[in-house]
Amino acid sequence: MEASVEQLVYVRDDEYTVARMASETEPGFVAAGRSLAGVQPGETLKLVGEWHDHHRHGRRFEVSACERIVPSTIRAIQLYLGSGLIRGIGPRLAQAIVGHFGEQTLTVIDTDPSRLTEVINIGPARRTQIIEAWQDQKAIAELMVVLQGFGLSPLLAAKIFQVYGKAAAETLTTDPYQLIGRVRGIAFASADRIALQCGIPETSPLRVKAALVDRLEAAASGGGHCYLSKTALIAQTVELLELDEDLVREQLDALTAERRVVVESIEGRPVVFLKELHAREVKLAEQLLRLWRAPSTLPLRGFSDDPGLDDDQRAAVTMALTSTVSVLTGGPGCGKSHTVKVIAATVRAMGGRVTLAAPTGKAAKRLSELTGLPAMTIHRMLAHEPDPTVLFDQAPVQADLVVVDEASMLDLHLATRLCTGLPSGSHLLLVGDSDQLPSIGPGSVLSDLLRVEDIPRVRLTHVFRQASGSGIVQAAGQIRSGELPFLPGGGGFWFEELDDPSAVADRVVHLATEAIPRKQGIPASQIQVLCPMRKGVAGTAELGRLLQERLNPYTSDKPEHWSGTRPFRVGDRVMPIRNNYDKGVFNGETATITAINHEDRLVEILVDDGDPVTYGFDELDDLTHAYAISVHRSQGSEYPFVVAPIVAESGGIMLRRRLLYTLVTRAKSWVVLVGQRKALDLAVNRLDPRRNTALPHRIALAP
Repeated sequence: MEASVEQLVYVRDDEYTVARMASETEPGFVAAGRSLAGVQPGETLKLVGEWHDHHRHGRRFEVSACERIVPSTIRAIQLYLGSGLIRGIGPRLAQAIVGHFGEQTLTVIDTDPSRLTEVINIGPARRTQIIEAWQDQKAIAELMVVLQGFGLSPLLAAKIFQVYGKAAAETLTTDPYQLIGRVRGIAFASADRIALQCGIPETSPLRVKAALVDRLEAAASGGGHCYLSKTALIAQTVELLELDEDLVREQLDALTAERRVVVESIEGRPVVFLKELHAREVKLAEQLLRLWRAPSTLPLRGFSDDPGLDDDQRAAVTMALTSTVSVLTGGPGCGKSHTVKVIAATVRAMGGRVTLAAPTGKAAKRLSELTGLPAMTIHRMLAHEPDPTVLFDQAPVQADLVVVDEASMLDLHLATRLCTGLPSGSHLLLVGDSDQLPSIGPGSVLSDLLRVEDIPRVRLTHVFRQASGSGIVQAAGQIRSGELPFLPGGGGFWFEELDDPSAVADRVVHLATEAIPRKQGIPASQIQVLCPMRKGVAGTAELGRLLQERLNPYTSDKPEHWSGTRPFRVGDRVMPIRNNYDKGVFNGETATITAINHEDRLVEILVDDGDPVTYGFDELDDLTHAYAISVHRSQGSEYPFVVAPIVAESGGIMLRRRLLYTLVTRAKSWVVLVGQRKALDLAVNRLDPRRNTALPHRIALAP
């Protein structure tokens, strides 16, 4: 049958799609199947399939094949044009265009678009916009067909076109390895499938080099590693390609000669860096040494002791005032924030200038609340140079003391920009909990500096009385020591045991949306669901979908736009996952969708404690829903209530002590863990491997 897509209902990660449809004989029905992947509301489809009675959802059409066709009826054409697929045309303008041209509307747009100015409110500029959008949409549709021929998702078509434009199809078939790292969703396996089907030989240097770079990039993005040993890199690439080791070694030598990778001896063994990561690590070591060795410009006059500090805190104050680079660590409740407040007040009393900063907006706001002093993100502090790929010609930060909180979040890139932006003679104090997760990006800066014996550090261990009774602080201490937290819990910490992952997911949703809000008399917005993993029935993707359907379900009067497998709705809680210096938004901030404009293909968000920001429909990969987020993305934030699933799906690969410790310490009042006791035991007893970094080596061996 031929039918128009009225609304997308559900898109699974494997692209199984459920949609509400309408045809001449079936004015309203549900269709489902993987063949529907990538369809958008407004499109007209030719469907092949069979009617089935679903045991839960009733009668629906199971689609076995799907083909996009040009809509032919007045209603279908108007629905198509007004759906937002064509930038510049919204529902009202679609009605006007179809009212003027009738069934010939799409023929006019395709073959004689100059006539569009016959319609009121369409001038030359709007006509040009519509023509360009129409051509782009045709190119994307053609690209979808090409991708399906390679057995790849049609959802990738718009992403590829966004990067390569009219050259997308040619790039796809001549050098698909270019797409790796540039198009989200295209990994080596996908590019390799295209390449081999296009006739690129298995032994092609292009293929082997792409595989070597892919292994290094995977180590950086998946494990935070700055390098791989040469032996490990070759072994992984041989396994990936199933080729001779000598051929792989030959192409690694070629990459080295081309200066795309750097081979270096670290601790007596050859290791391989991506060129950029090597340059950043070398630069960071140079900048840290510059700051560390420079004579202090901090005026030390009128310094007096604070009687409210314990001995370790006093030592930390003295360290920060006398050392140009130093580290302050400690767990929750140990007084890090109060110590920072005293340090900052002391420097100001002596006539010095102090800047407090943190990697994320939430962390900066929390630092400000805890110390009573102004704080900002590192990005805003370094706003003198907005381009993160360019290092400063001169230090933009003019302060005698810079304190960076949540320093465990500093990756190689941000730490390099930070240190480059500070003038010689100023003091840098890094404050953080070294038992928390390391940064999302490559590097392990805080832990690396603690491995350099000569860098001054103080670890606060005394838990103060106001925090000693907290179940969260007690549980965190037990986890850090490798002990199961007291079960079932109490006083701010609770563990509820359930074995079935699906039951765990349902219970988490119930607690976050009904039970805790009702019992505590709070809105659900004060509860954050944190997940160790993305995939699985208790991962961020599925739990986020369930929470969205409970807290912000679809209604016919609420604007909605589907991006891949995700529906974005007005009222959704979202989070940028990339820094965008042009928009002024940064990874980890939270925001609310305030408007969706289908005509201009824009989503407007209001950042918490910030300004409205717009994202194009083609930029939505930079946003994620914030109903359920990963523990990594919660770093630097604190929530009144945290609910988290703890299950050992797929071996529970992410369940590790640092992750569990970080999860528990994100809660301010209560943390509720729901799941398997065996998974909790696994998390407590499994330690994180050390990241491959050479920063301590570079600092220690510096002349």
